Amino acid sequence: YLGGGTFGVAAASEFYFGKSIKEVTIAEAAMLAGLFKAPGNYAPHIDLPAARARANEVLDNLVEAGFMTEGQVYAARRNPASAVDRTEVSSPDFFLDWAFDEVKRLANGKDFVLEVKTSIDTSLQKAAEDAVEASLRQSGAQYHVKQAALVSMDPDGAVRAMVGGRDYGQSQFNRATNALRQPGSSFKPYVYMTALMNGFTEDSVIVDAPICIGNWCPSNYSHSFSGRMTLTTALTRSINTVPVRLSQSFGRDKIAETAERMGVATPIKVTRSMPLGASEVTVLDQATGYATLASGGYKAHPHGVLEIRNSEGKVIYSYKKDGPKTEQVLPAPKVAELNRMLNSVVNNGTGRRAQLEGIPASGKTGTTNAYRDAWFIGFTGNYVTAVWFGNDDYASTARLTGGNLPAKTWQQYMSYAHTGIELKPIPGVGGIPEYTIPGPLASTQPAGNEPARPQTLTDHSKEVLLDIHRRLLAAPPIGPDAARRPERVSSVTSEGSATQPRRQVRFSAGRWE
Repeated sequence: YLGGGTFGVAAASEFYFGKSIKEVTIAEAAMLAGLFKAPGNYAPHIDLPAARARANEVLDNLVEAGFMTEGQVYAARRNPASAVDRTEVSSPDFFLDWAFDEVKRLANGKDFVLEVKTSIDTSLQKAAEDAVEASLRQSGAQYHVKQAALVSMDPDGAVRAMVGGRDYGQSQFNRATNALRQPGSSFKPYVYMTALMNGFTEDSVIVDAPICIGNWCPSNYSHSFSGRMTLTTALTRSINTVPVRLSQSFGRDKIAETAERMGVATPIKVTRSMPLGASEVTVLDQATGYATLASGGYKAHPHGVLEIRNSEGKVIYSYKKDGPKTEQVLPAPKVAELNRMLNSVVNNGTGRRAQLEGIPASGKTGTTNAYRDAWFIGFTGNYVTAVWFGNDDYASTARLTGGNLPAKTWQQYMSYAHTGIELKPIPGVGGIPEYTIPGPLASTQPAGNEPARPQTLTDHSKEVLLDIHRRLLAAPPIGPDAARRPERVSSVTSEGSATQPRRQVRFSAGRWE
């Protein structure tokens, strides 16, 4: 991988210099050779001075090894390579690194020329990057937080956007897939799902009161207790004593089993504090687990590769054909109950900042001890998105909670993600408006830098628009020079579908397109 979504020197030459590998100069060849060590650090479209310095080292090595003389590389030193302008191109490098590992696993053969169709949605990827960067730029210093990660996927696990950190050029470590962090209260849905499968309901009453297991006595965020309450209220208010009390009634091992069943790949450590999110997971784990709720109980399998073709154009892998089969792992009625409980979190509880205008959402906040991690994971019927904020060195933030920057970032990204698409209901929640205006017609220029949002139609407005539409179709031409009558359309509902990417992304002959 040579950065910029390119694999191999031929693709890299086209991307960075806009020319065939056969046409590159010595300076350009040296710059390409320098990419192998760390493409994120030396890619010329990210850091041109660093790329030139690295290319100069390559030239030194060529002279030292006797492949070229100092006179032969003199011109290359005096006239270092420059990359073509890629300021308008945003390469989802974190996603590509992750997807490339998937390709190596799926197509482990001798054919090194592959064309790969991925699940990435470039418009959603940019929106995710913009949302994360805006939050860190505007509030990072205030909350003493330097990093964030985001994963957004369809309910079946197809990853549409991935942000593994603030700046790939500075750090290629993917915090979305490789960083193990405590999830805090965002782990509680696994506890409540276990409770629902063991005789409890969303309306079951339980007591919020002091509880101790040995010398460990967890307290609530408010440091107070509220007595009797339903499970829905306990989750909405993110009460800590209730999941601990629940875990004692059916056992903590069952909670770990539920998390694994729902798609959490990282092994869960069964401890006293596990019900409160003490066992570390990844952002991808959390997105996958919640996706199983968004799908109605069908296990989500996170994937970025949809299809692989070899050099002859033959399909050697297809996710639809060769991927994991659909498997119902949770009972649909219990999923519906938990989804309603999580919907209450967004509407009435700690996740209120994640509310989407006119679109039902379910989700959960998470904040860990000493404010080291802040999470919000939520979903609609269309997308599941997990957001994490924290510091690489585990330093505490300035009292950053999951209901703040993570929920705000989630809301900004998901508002854009649902622009101009057909809305789907959350299993058990419903409440989807019947009609939406397609994105281009949804609003005029949005205020500031806020993304445009579709405005939902009332039944009266819908009938008025349809009546106008019928009248226009039935109206006779004004004259011989009149414009042609508009073609009939089936409805005013957006034709976009969240289950299909706005634009398929390909690696063509190993190159990102």
